[in-house]
Amino acid sequence: MWNTHTLKILSCTFMLTVLCGMTPPASTAMAAATDVLEPIAPLGSVEKTAAFEYKLEGRPDPFVPFLTEKATTAQQDPNEIIDDGEGELSGMQKFEPGQLTLVAVMESTSQKIAMVEDVTGKGYILNEGTPIGRRGIVTQIDPQQGLIVETARTRAGKDIKTTVTMRLKKEGEQ
Repeated sequence: MWNTHTLKILSCTFMLTVLCGMTPPASTAMAAATDVLEPIAPLGSVEKTAAFEYKLEGRPDPFVPFLTEKATTAQQDPNEIIDDGEGELSGMQKFEPGQLTLVAVMESTSQKIAMVEDVTGKGYILNEGTPIGRRGIVTQIDPQQGLIVETARTRAGKDIKTTVTMRLKKEGEQ
């Protein structure tokens, strides 16, 4: 009887001879099996088949890019306000003027100071020239109000200026 090791060697020999197109020697036990199998063509002689043709049939062409330059640049509004993206906001830039309430104005011979508070009741001090919000600067502090000018830039390069007035509320006003 054949042991497992001998059977493995014989099957490997048979596979190699079939793949290479050779006939196994008649002395092997597998010689009879090659008569049933058709010989395989050598590696160098490959038959030429018809060229493959992709049929769209309602499917998109897989070789056309998904994004085109026209799709990415079209439909941009020149009057759209762009963000400068100057990085992290700090101090009073974290608050928009509408989030603050003017509660006091102090005036000395050298400067004017406005005191504001946020919705939680925390107080802050504003001077003329203090940046506030993303685009605003405190431009003027009067005895009854503070003026903030917000400057936004559009895609076309046009500057849009908006003036926000923070009024001091009198006793009993909401």
